Amino acid sequence: MKLMSFRRPDGSESWGILKNEGVIDLGSRAPGLRHALWAMTSLAEEAARHADYKLAEVTLLPPIPEPEKILCVGLNYVSHIKEGGREPPPKPIIFTRYPNSQVGHGQAMVRPTASPTFDYEGELAVIIGRRCRHVKKADWQNVVAGYSCYNDGSIREWQRHSSQFIPGKNFYRSGSFGPWIVTPEEVGDITKAHLMTRLNGVEQQHATIDDLCFDIPTLIEYCSTFTQLEAGDVIATGTTGGVGAYQTPPLWMKPGDTIEVEISGIGVLRNPIVAEG
Repeated sequence: MKLMSFRRPDGSESWGILKNEGVIDLGSRAPGLRHALWAMTSLAEEAARHADYKLAEVTLLPPIPEPEKILCVGLNYVSHIKEGGREPPPKPIIFTRYPNSQVGHGQAMVRPTASPTFDYEGELAVIIGRRCRHVKKADWQNVVAGYSCYNDGSIREWQRHSSQFIPGKNFYRSGSFGPWIVTPEEVGDITKAHLMTRLNGVEQQHATIDDLCFDIPTLIEYCSTFTQLEAGDVIATGTTGGVGAYQTPPLWMKPGDTIEVEISGIGVLRNPIVAEG
């Protein structure tokens, strides 16, 4: 299944299932998608319904518009670690994003007035499907609702103010998430998926998910040890080599650009870049 959150033609927000370019509206079942993830079996039964809207009739929102937690992993692809001249970290590097720092597919990512050093980071997002704590690596699949694309848009100048990444990762509407969540049985072996980022149609990043330094089971075990994970929580698993900061000259996103993050088996997350108004 492909699960999504969206704005109806009348402007109200809802969520549902994407089926053959049609949207099945399930907003009457629960106040939001994260409230329904635990009932995946009954959601699958709803997929037999006729679509309520065409995909082109709705505006996509982040699949989980207001997750309780967005946990991001820094320096987690071998190629990205190498391009920065670093050594692999001994433990996962975790920082947080806030919901208002992200937009959905097709919505504009905003370059702030504070700095032009606006960089892309194409990532795989793992969405947690139920409340959990102390999850063992062997049990990781039991708590995953699905996968999505993530662009951990970064204001590098602010990211480097200190050893804490948070300021550079939380500018208003600087990241993106979507276009939808694809459930694990549809994706198959996620480690074989290809992650690609294109700026104005030119590929800048390309890797397979098995290039992760800390794999998904390790990240879930680690994160669920220090915090209670909730349905709808997002783990953005890190970016691969090819970020703009390490190119010569640096390649920053600017107003008028279009950035795309694609993961095979999931879809394409596409966003225009605008200046802060």
